Amino acid sequence: MKRPTTSHFRVGRQYSTILNTRSRNSIRPLAVGTVLSFGALASYYFFFPDASRGAPTSKHEKLSPSHFTPCTITSSEPCGPNTRLITLKIPPKFLPASDEKRFSSIWSIFVKDDDIQVERPYTPLEGVDAEGQMRFWIKKYPHGEVSRWLHSKEVGDEIEIRGPLQTWLWKDDDVWDEVVMISGGTGIAPFYQLFHDIISQGVSPRTKFTLLHSSRSPSELPPSAILLPLSSFASENPKRFQFRVFVDTLDPTDEIDRLKVNVGRINRATLVSSIKEQSSPSKWWMWPLKKSAELDIDVRKTLFLLCGPEPMITALSGPYGRNFSQGPVGGVLEELSATSSQVYKF
Repeated sequence: MKRPTTSHFRVGRQYSTILNTRSRNSIRPLAVGTVLSFGALASYYFFFPDASRGAPTSKHEKLSPSHFTPCTITSSEPCGPNTRLITLKIPPKFLPASDEKRFSSIWSIFVKDDDIQVERPYTPLEGVDAEGQMRFWIKKYPHGEVSRWLHSKEVGDEIEIRGPLQTWLWKDDDVWDEVVMISGGTGIAPFYQLFHDIISQGVSPRTKFTLLHSSRSPSELPPSAILLPLSSFASENPKRFQFRVFVDTLDPTDEIDRLKVNVGRINRATLVSSIKEQSSPSKWWMWPLKKSAELDIDVRKTLFLLCGPEPMITALSGPYGRNFSQGPVGGVLEELSATSSQVYKF
């Protein structure tokens, strides 16, 4: 799960078309001072790291958000165009207590690129096991410093991480009748963690879950290590979990085992049909009511979680707010009358 983090500074200066020489001279020092102030601010931002990027490295303390801890790459497997399944291992003695809330789904860690001292957050698919292993599905982006750096690493190489950091907390109180997760590309990672820790473990048994995942082509779909557990659980627990996969295009020569792929993008019709299908009445005498029932998101207490490319997020739920805050609900979900309390954008 990757988000842009670079801040951009824009300095605007307005000049009146009617200024005499004296007024121009009086304004010039102020304008120069303003430019110098913004220049100093920009220089400070780019050349002096913030507290997180300047966090120290500790080889003796337990894993923590306040410092970096060395770990080792134990596996790095290519699994599609520009993607890899990468497994990291941290010595078990450095693991915090497993019952800490920071390890409650959904959480992530920061990986630091030692070459340029930049860090990026990544979500471990299955959390961390007792042996200290964490597995990630990571895509290499042309301008992604850390992702390209990670892809260049080999088994046995040592890197530094810090965390865990809570991304979003699942509350086990059955407050939601339905949870609809919508992901694109590697944005499936937080939802797979939720599936591994919550959905497949029978937590919140009355809540129904739906995962809608989209990739541009079959070759860019998640690896079988992710897809097969999801599809198998959905087949065995249709009343608990629904899983649907979408691709923009499908070549006739593409072969995808044990997985039904839908061609097209996730849109309003997709959401409505998924919610209605997941909410289908189990009693035969209620079937006639299903056809005439109106979709009522608020009454059924449906939660929408989204993680993926910004264009997808914007189309379905409206753009992020300033500094990647949640922003107001827009797009398809606004049309469906979803409120801000029912939508969360990762």
